[in-house]
Amino acid sequence: MKHLRSVVALVATTALMGGGLAACGSSDENDAGTGAAAGTGAATSTTAGDGGGQSGEGLKIAFLMPCSTCADRFENQDKPLFERAVQEIAPGAEVIANNAEGDSARQVTQTESAITNGADVIVVSPLDEAAGAAISDKAQQARVPVVSYDGLITDGHADFYVSFDNEVVGRLQGEFLARELRRGATIAFVNGDQSIAPGRQFKAGAHRALDPLIRDGTFRLGYEGDAQQFDPQKGRTLMEQALTRLNDRVDGVIAANDGLAGGVVNALEPRGLTGRVLVTGQDATDAGLQRILLGQQTMSVYKAIKAEAEAAARVAVALGTGKEDEARALATGTTDNGAGDVPSILLDPVVVTKDNIVDTVFADEFTTPERVCTGKAAARCP
Repeated sequence: MKHLRSVVALVATTALMGGGLAACGSSDENDAGTGAAAGTGAATSTTAGDGGGQSGEGLKIAFLMPCSTCADRFENQDKPLFERAVQEIAPGAEVIANNAEGDSARQVTQTESAITNGADVIVVSPLDEAAGAAISDKAQQARVPVVSYDGLITDGHADFYVSFDNEVVGRLQGEFLARELRRGATIAFVNGDQSIAPGRQFKAGAHRALDPLIRDGTFRLGYEGDAQQFDPQKGRTLMEQALTRLNDRVDGVIAANDGLAGGVVNALEPRGLTGRVLVTGQDATDAGLQRILLGQQTMSVYKAIKAEAEAAARVAVALGTGKEDEARALATGTTDNGAGDVPSILLDPVVVTKDNIVDTVFADEFTTPERVCTGKAAARCP
């Protein structure tokens, strides 16, 4: 599978450094809430046990998450996977985890608190550009290295960036619709938040795939809107506006992630359009995968979060212990964030449909049939 190439390359690089790396959701309006409960914004602190790696005694790592509404994956997957990876790499290290719950000022305050409490390195998925810039500035003043995680800090210093190629995510969504839609089809875009780099990158990738076909008349762009903070309810509202404007004549929808896809499907359902309109998604959430099995959502883009969290943990331990050369050696490239070229690890996303669920998310143990194949989806599970 395509995404395994990046994972294998990362494992090989890590092995050269003397360590090991194992292989790697958005919030859904109608998600059953699988996994750990979403955070409330309060800090949690875990101390690694004996994981057999280098000693992490005295090492403090801040893990700052942006929200639960915009993406429940951070509490349910990224956080426990990151904490587990740190435990395996540096027994005795402490992870201070905080969730900003959609509040930029809170995320900055959480950064200040982490620095005050002696954090040696900050791993952050910035809620928006303003928060990212402020976090970068405060970390620089305190001489604490920053790992930009999943979302890129722009126009501010970052010591490292670990994520997926977000433009590829959008491109995969656009290319999927291009293959599946008939000539003359009308497309609506329900984009994510444009105040943060990933939202802009998803949108840019989708447009890069579809704009040439829109310009030459193959498809028609009927509607486009951006959902602040990837809020599923805002996605539903945008889709309702699109349907009203277009008299329900929509053939395909670019929904930036599975949460927004859930909002789109909820807008389609009362109009009898569920299953008749192709809907994209991202994150391969359990709810999104259930919709795919039920024919309500057409695809999702799977990002192997385990590899992302483990890569970030290894980089964070290296930077937090002053091993900058070791951290840089883990990079597979660089990313221009507007302030310079940031050493980066970018993993490959993969399209998931009902035809390859078994070979992707189930085979990788990203999720399980027991979690996905419930309710109405049980009869459709491969």
